Amino acid sequence: MAWTKYQLFLAGLMLITGSINTLSAKWADNFTAEGCGGSKEHPFKHPFLQAVGMFLGEFSCLAAFFLLRCRSTGQSDSNVDVQQPFNSLIFLPPALCDMTGTSLMYVALNMTSASSFQMLRGAVIIFTGLFSVAFLGRRLAPSQWLGILATIAGLVVVGLADLLSKDDSQHKLSEVITGDLLIIMAQIIVAIQMVLEEKFIYKHNVHPLRAVGTEGFFGFVILSLCLVPMYYIPAGSFSGNPQGTLEDALDAFCQVGRQPLIAVALLGNISSIAFFNFAGISVTKEMSATTRMVLDSLRTVVIWAVSLALGWETFHPLQILGFLILLTGTALYNGLHRPLLSCLSRGWRPTQEGEHERLLGDSRTPINEAS
Repeated sequence: MAWTKYQLFLAGLMLITGSINTLSAKWADNFTAEGCGGSKEHPFKHPFLQAVGMFLGEFSCLAAFFLLRCRSTGQSDSNVDVQQPFNSLIFLPPALCDMTGTSLMYVALNMTSASSFQMLRGAVIIFTGLFSVAFLGRRLAPSQWLGILATIAGLVVVGLADLLSKDDSQHKLSEVITGDLLIIMAQIIVAIQMVLEEKFIYKHNVHPLRAVGTEGFFGFVILSLCLVPMYYIPAGSFSGNPQGTLEDALDAFCQVGRQPLIAVALLGNISSIAFFNFAGISVTKEMSATTRMVLDSLRTVVIWAVSLALGWETFHPLQILGFLILLTGTALYNGLHRPLLSCLSRGWRPTQEGEHERLLGDSRTPINEAS
């Protein structure tokens, strides 16, 4: 079945905005500028401030939800309105998970390449599957267990490629290892977040845009307030600002003032996350979750290609192998092999059908139609 123009638009929007989200964050990290008080030029390493911007983008999804609800007012077949009353505070725990996981990922993005960062995020499949079994009482199909094993193998290959593509200095190697481990840790937290979201969204019949926007509100407010104590918490070599603290938002604003392109990168990150969430939810609704998974995999390819073209990273053949293994694991876990097997089965059956027609006469009714 051919896609409609609207479906093509949604698919393109998801692919483009999803790619921009990671690339804009990495672009901001690559800038160097003077900070406050005439400090010398230094890299823009402000992961917690970037996380605040990401939550601002998620918060804007609430506006999209209320616009959709206003447009659907009076339509009997609308599914935008919440069917059951719920307390918004139920989304505070997943918001805290999102806040922690996102902050860790932005810290890790400073330590690794954009393509490896995106590939390693595939680890969320492993922990989502295990937690859904442990906490939601689900039973995974054999293909899903195979998908988890393939994902683990893919992560090992991608991590190895990430190490081999870096310098041989101990500092670089330790930085890469730390970054990769932080991404894996973040995916454990994100998996917990996804399990909680699924439980609350289906229990209270909450529209996904409203859930994302509510979490964005909590994350934006809490993390913005946390920037104040972070300004005074010493972080030593872990810090990326001259003051040596966990986060120096004032230094970030000074750097933005001296290098306006950083503001462009940050705005790209904020706006892209809002459109990406809207497009992703719409793709799942209009097409399927499988389509969303395929587009998300294509996003990794786009990020990888752009990073190589801009010279942000060097090519290593192992990344191709790692990506293909991860793609296989994701496809198995999400059941993408089923439509492929079905297509192959349909392609095989007509041949058999033809043979039966020649043997049984001129009947044109498939003998296996009922199945």
